[in-house]
Amino acid sequence: MPHSNTTSLNLLNNTTSLASFIKAIWDPFCAVLVVLLLTVFFGEDINTPEILLVVVLFTMLYPGNIPIPRSGLGALREIAVQWLPAVAVLFLLGFSTHSLDLFPPNLILAWILTVPAVWFVSHLLLPVLAPSLFAMDGIRSAVIIGANDIGRRLADQFVSKKHLAVEFKGFFDDRSQERLGELVHGKMLGRIEGVAEYIRQAHIDAIFIALPMASQPRILKLLDDLKDSTMSIYFVPDIFITDLIQARVDEIGDMPVVAVRDTPFKGLNGVAKRLSDIVIASLILVMITPIMLAVALAVRVTSPGPILFKQRRYGLDGKDIIVYKFRSMTVCEDGDQVVQAKRNDQRFTPIGAFLRRTSLDELPQFINVLQGRMSVVGPRPHAVAHNELYRKVIKGYMVRHKVKPGITGLAQVNGYRGETDTVEKMQKRIEYDLEYLRKWSLHLDLEIILRTVGLVIRDRKAY
Repeated sequence: MPHSNTTSLNLLNNTTSLASFIKAIWDPFCAVLVVLLLTVFFGEDINTPEILLVVVLFTMLYPGNIPIPRSGLGALREIAVQWLPAVAVLFLLGFSTHSLDLFPPNLILAWILTVPAVWFVSHLLLPVLAPSLFAMDGIRSAVIIGANDIGRRLADQFVSKKHLAVEFKGFFDDRSQERLGELVHGKMLGRIEGVAEYIRQAHIDAIFIALPMASQPRILKLLDDLKDSTMSIYFVPDIFITDLIQARVDEIGDMPVVAVRDTPFKGLNGVAKRLSDIVIASLILVMITPIMLAVALAVRVTSPGPILFKQRRYGLDGKDIIVYKFRSMTVCEDGDQVVQAKRNDQRFTPIGAFLRRTSLDELPQFINVLQGRMSVVGPRPHAVAHNELYRKVIKGYMVRHKVKPGITGLAQVNGYRGETDTVEKMQKRIEYDLEYLRKWSLHLDLEIILRTVGLVIRDRKAY
């Protein structure tokens, strides 16, 4: 799976602000345009329902993504992942609010089929018709200062990702070829002191500095030598080979600071996440209230004890929260020692195993979502005792608490649901949790929700 050390290299996939903006609005714009055109085609007036649909649709799909398709099948897969969750949520909203009745069925069907078709064609054609959207704007040739690990990874990006349209000339480094060993991509062009002269002769467009932070005097000297040039200069320092979570450049007053680890839910992202939690949790609670009443009654009559099991978990920023579940065991452990449930566990109540296998025991956590303690999607909360154990043996374990815990998560839909009886299993779960923090989007949340529904129906790992 994709992981930490490629984060800094993602800067190569960005173009100018205009190109990035076009790529971000392309898919939402196409979907909205199709709505409006079909409305006119079917002889309907564009009224309040259509305008509301346009606003909701654009919000759900923004920002869009136009990946470089490796194949037609790959493009279809990317489009399905983006489109099907959006359609499912819109139908859920429409069914719950009876707003589906406001649109002709043939218009809805045509819209569902036309949008992915438009996306498919445009995703295949745009890299050919508008390659500047995917290339590094204004950069046709580049050199890298520093033939270290991060510099070589950067060179691999230049060579392997042809759509960047950058000719990689080679490295400058003060170490000898013998010390550096074989270079897979590029060649040694000389020592760092020769960079300024080389770029004046070779007309290089950009320099990427991949030197470690300990090389500050050399970096300052190099920048001073390049003051009379007009080339673009990028830093890819060794700080970025660490495990970055939502890395970005901010400012405190007039001082630039680099955020190495932070929550993805800053500003509007936080508002969007909270609103989606409230809407989804409210709709689900309305639909499952009869089921919850039936489960509560079944728990009450099949075993003595409380209906709800309340347990302390770590929430946002590692603060204690109380999480609700329907009680599925004869014990309510919440101390320094908590034993994970196992298959055929003797502590299960008569219906406990069924509740856990079908995830019915998790339903009260939608109340936790409305309370603001949890999210619908996020890293699953672990018992406090398990947190204290694993934070000591798994690097980066506590970073997962930079967001609210979720009822379901990326780890669960990738096979790490249920008991984690080895450190290796927990390690993989944490890797997926951190991947979720890096790549969060409303699209990803919707995909995870839909995959969770399918998982609950057929999965046999939970008990």
